[in-house]
Amino acid sequence: MALILGIESSCDETAAAVVRDGSELLSNVVSSQIATHQPYGGVVPELASREHLRAIVPVVREAARRAHVKLEDVEALAVTQGPGLAGSLLIGITYAKALSFALSKPLIAVNHLEGHIHAALLEQRQTQSEDLPLPALALVVSGGHTHLYLVNRSTQGSWSYVNVGHTLDDAAGEAFDKVAKLLALSYPGGPVIEALAEHGNPHAIAMPRSQIKTKLKRQEKAEDPSESHDFSFSGIKTAVLRFVETHAMQASIEHRRAKFVGAGNPTAAEFLPHLDQLTLDLIASFQEAVIQDLLCKTLRAAEDLEVQSLIVTGGVAANGHLRAEFDKRAGAEGLRAFFPSRGLSTDNAAMIAAAAYPKFLARDFANEHLSAEASLALGAG
Repeated sequence: MALILGIESSCDETAAAVVRDGSELLSNVVSSQIATHQPYGGVVPELASREHLRAIVPVVREAARRAHVKLEDVEALAVTQGPGLAGSLLIGITYAKALSFALSKPLIAVNHLEGHIHAALLEQRQTQSEDLPLPALALVVSGGHTHLYLVNRSTQGSWSYVNVGHTLDDAAGEAFDKVAKLLALSYPGGPVIEALAEHGNPHAIAMPRSQIKTKLKRQEKAEDPSESHDFSFSGIKTAVLRFVETHAMQASIEHRRAKFVGAGNPTAAEFLPHLDQLTLDLIASFQEAVIQDLLCKTLRAAEDLEVQSLIVTGGVAANGHLRAEFDKRAGAEGLRAFFPSRGLSTDNAAMIAAAAYPKFLARDFANEHLSAEASLALGAG
């Protein structure tokens, strides 16, 4: 019975969790920094590091308390090594190394992106006796990442990942945040855009779809899974900006910005009376364009690579419309899409502890020289 304490501090969430045997979630504590970064419309790295310093000790203690364990009871510690903000990563790593030394427990380094994939695998194991059908195609989509990975498992139990696609510019979640900031809406942009999009027509305004040539031909099945299926969201983001300029929407945006200055983090319901139908249609059309781009390219890669299932994970995977579209379209293609719960879609430490379990079994432990790797890659490709 392996109890693993996971620690996550890659960006603006300080998190700790206790997971047993990679499948039983005993506790999951997340301290959010949204209020700190909301006035800036994005994460300020220096402020993020400061908030991690304040939160990490009480968050770890609370995770142990909720799991009804003492820190001495855990078999190993797991921590995010990267990718992420270097300063934020170092807070988690330094604290984890100190705990590892003080408790004489092994330390396991985990890739943040692998953690997101294991968030879905963790919940699959909690509800089913067997893992999802493999090979799987994982779409990791968040404020900092938009990646496609071919996921498989060896007979020895180790997991392998091949990067088959990534964004060439903005991550999908980053595009949501930037459009929300442009329209004077709340930070983070994803939840408020999702809520307001329900009041707009997603087909009212034509949005450009990225046209990226890939080496793979749909008529030729991939023999080399390192061939890429890439994304680009800068064109959609720029299209929103041009629409705002050509339709003289700046005055209403400034009025909304002045109305809510110093108001904390207003809800979609509070914004709604201050949005005309054109703006609501723009919001809905933007969201639809991003989701359809993610969906079409993921399904194309799934067909080319002949996978057995899909994993959709990361903060943007909490979007209800995205989930519904993936369920419907993947089902029509004979594939089942697996999602983590919304609570495990965003950054958390349960996914870090779950991803660490196969490494624990393989005795794949970090040494005293472990440090942050802000641009840490996952797998081949």
